[in-house]
Amino acid sequence: MRVLHVGKFFPPHPGGIERCTADLCAALEQQQVRTAVLAHAEPGSGTARRRAAAGFDVTLAACHGQFLYAPVSPAFPRLLRATIRDFQPDLLHLHLPNTSAFFALIVAAARRLPWVVHWHADIPLDTNRRMLRWAYRFYRPWEQAVLRRARAIIATSAPYRDSSAALAPWNDKTRVIPLGIAPLSPVATGVDQGRAELAPGGTGLRVLAVGRLSYFKGIDVLLRAIAQLSDASLVVIGDGECRAALERQAAELGIGSRVRFAGRVDMDERGEAALAAAYANADVLCLPSTDRAESFGLVLLEAMRARLPVVASAIPGSGVTFVVRDGETGVLVAPGDAAALAGALRQLAGDAALRERLGKAGAQRWRDEFTLDQAAQRVIGLYRSIQGTMSLETTADRAAAGPADSLPPE
Repeated sequence: MRVLHVGKFFPPHPGGIERCTADLCAALEQQQVRTAVLAHAEPGSGTARRRAAAGFDVTLAACHGQFLYAPVSPAFPRLLRATIRDFQPDLLHLHLPNTSAFFALIVAAARRLPWVVHWHADIPLDTNRRMLRWAYRFYRPWEQAVLRRARAIIATSAPYRDSSAALAPWNDKTRVIPLGIAPLSPVATGVDQGRAELAPGGTGLRVLAVGRLSYFKGIDVLLRAIAQLSDASLVVIGDGECRAALERQAAELGIGSRVRFAGRVDMDERGEAALAAAYANADVLCLPSTDRAESFGLVLLEAMRARLPVVASAIPGSGVTFVVRDGETGVLVAPGDAAALAGALRQLAGDAALRERLGKAGAQRWRDEFTLDQAAQRVIGLYRSIQGTMSLETTADRAAAGPADSLPPE
């Protein structure tokens, strides 16, 4: 079986969707599914390029920038056509949201193939960004056309599927396949001391936050919570458009000495080891996101794998409430409530046994439900069911046509 994955960006570009695509393709290759990826180069890169990654080829289309998070890539449909011609896939796996995936609707070679749509997130209509809400009126018809054309849709959790207005008409062909992450590589199993800024300091609770510093991540809420704890320290790993404002906020709250903004960590072997060290040196991971733009929370799985308890926002309709079992593998609090977040952190600070119990249960839940091999096996099962359905349809079409010698002459 040969599957072409169509994504928005690809590592080292930061992001959970990008990492999920790369990891899944690597795992599929290991289970004898040939894969290739078509995505975009970094915004501002005017040339296409091709490279190998973990046993599969990655083609990156020229990307002249972004408009409302959408890559500007006029050459994408030509590259989609050429990649299908060269790779000869049996199936297209489209990762959404991604406006360039819509080109599959107008490229004849793509229309001849069955599609799987991997639904990572809705376009957030509750955002305060009016332009994004306005643009969705033009995005939605294309989005719905892709979903209509898809043979199957993957949602990463039942709560997200059930709360998605965009997926509501297509529930009959939507399958829940949670994201998964692999065990740490041998390189990352030791604690790397090369990035001291990733290690929380101080004698109080050591809190870790990991993710892009965007408007919905709730780091501003976490800073207000840390200000209510006299001796807690915080390391924030990640970068983004809100970083400067968050650094100013930490200084204004008088907690600048207890908060480190460590920046982005590239996920090469050394970066993976440094990030593993950050989890090993923390007491708790906090994911204080404020809305459904946080559709799943891949960092929650990283914390669970590291036996680290989590405190996260109980976002209605988000996969966070599916990944974290409140009181069993972590603590859930109301999104945007700094006092409740401070209370949860204070509780964990004073109860090492509780932290140990939550961390141990989280690690077991990761092994039971969220390994990368499990995710890949579930995806392969979906691929095979599509192939089986298509074979039955072909047989039925031939039977309906009758014997060849009964056809009228041309």
